[in-house]
Parts: sequence; structure tokens; C-alpha cells
Amino acid sequence: MPLQVSNLKEARFECTFGRGCDGICCRDGRPLVYEDEIGRIRENLPRLLPMMRPEAAAAVERDGFTSRRRKAGEVMLRVVNGWCVFFQAGCVLHRAGAAEGDKFRYKPFVCAMFPLANGGRRGWYVRQQGYRNEPWNLFCLDPANSTLSAAETLAEEVSLVARTVEEDDG
Repeated sequence: MPLQVSNLKEARFECTFGRGCDGICCRDGRPLVYEDEIGRIRENLPRLLPMMRPEAAAAVERDGFTSRRRKAGEVMLRVVNGWCVFFQAGCVLHRAGAAEGDKFRYKPFVCAMFPLANGGRRGWYVRQQGYRNEPWNLFCLDPANSTLSAAETLAEEVSLVARTVEEDDG
């Protein structure tokens, strides 16, 4: 059964990273990471470190890539100088996975599914300014800034979430 996303048909979304956006979601967010994601990242850390910002790589080598902070009971990725340690002119985890044919392979699920959100009993939805009291004031979440249908631009993310939800339920 396909994933039900309440506002998918009317939502508009376009990631403009590299075309006016400098990756602000990687600055304002502190993504939580699950144990299996931590393991995948840890296994690949030797090849990820050279791709990282020097100050981030040094912090990771010294203190690890997870923070002592927790969100929803899960650990979070470390932040250095206000940015996720894996941000270096884009997401290092995204680039490493894409080079292997799967851009989501190493990314934490919460990053990979953005801007989809789970509203609990109210179900999945596309984060949009003015919808369900969206707290982030990001350019990409303002539907007035894009004419592109989220149903088209987020097809891979919807598919990823659907597979993940199915695995969790199964």
C-alpha cells in the first residue's frame, strides 16, 4: 500500500541547495540518528573524514560524530561551528552514498525524508509554511517559492519512507 501523505497533491517543494540555498537545514537542524545508522557511518568513517571540513573532522576524531544531546530518546549528530559535522558544501553522507548508487545509504533517516514529517495519528505530510504550524522559516518550505509539485519532487523520499514504514510494520 502506498504511503498516505495528507497534503502531497497540493504541496509544492523544490530543494534549491546550490542554487541560492547554502544548506540551511544542515545548520538549523540537529538530526537524530538511530543505532543502525550510527553503525553504517562508523564503518565508513575512515573514508568520510577526508571529505569533511577540517574542523569537523578534527572534532569527530577527538569526540566522535554523535552528540551527548538527545532528541526523542535518540542521539543526535554533532555540530561544529553551527553546522552538522557532515556538512561540507553539501552533505558528505549524501555524496558518499550517491557515489555508490544510493544517495540515502548513509544519511540519517530524518535527513533523507526531509521535508516529509510524521504527524503521529494525523499521519504523514509535507512540511510547508502555514501548514500544521510549521516552525521552520525556510525558503524551500514556502509553497509560494516553487511551482513544482511535491508529489513529483519528493517521489524518492515518499518511496523511502513507504519502504521504511513497511519494514517497521512487518
